[in-house]
Amino acid sequence: MLRIVTAGLTALFVTASPLAYAQTAASAATPSAADWNNLTDMRIDVVKAALKLTPDQEKYWPAIEDAIRARAKNRQARFADIEKRVGELREGNPVEVLRNRDTVAFLQRRADALAQRSADLKKLAGAWEPLYKTLSPDQKQRMAFLTLYVLHEVRNAAEERTEEEED
Repeated sequence: MLRIVTAGLTALFVTASPLAYAQTAASAATPSAADWNNLTDMRIDVVKAALKLTPDQEKYWPAIEDAIRARAKNRQARFADIEKRVGELREGNPVEVLRNRDTVAFLQRRADALAQRSADLKKLAGAWEPLYKTLSPDQKQRMAFLTLYVLHEVRNAAEERTEEEED
């Protein structure tokens, strides 16, 4: 009997947690397309300014910028899809939503999103490779510092979001 109860609770938490996460993610203000574009422009400008590219290195930059913009566009589309799905789920009765959940469809959507992110990262890495080979040690050090700084900021933002959700 204990096994059945444990299995039932585990199944409930596994299937309900994505729904709960999606509701909290959608409750945050969604940036507009202009906001996404401005943020992407700022990210590109910061990276380019930090690297201080030489004229010979500038020829590699357009491919990197295209890859960054494509990745940002796909990320924006993923967030829009999540917001749409959460909006649809909120319109329904919570009990019915949980009763009619489709775990396989959720896993397929998640796999598609991860495949898209993977393709975007591969494109970005492929675009960076030729330029990275030409960077001086000083430029590589600035790039490493910028990467660590961004990761630190992302972690802090994630921690702040978790704290807000807990409150």
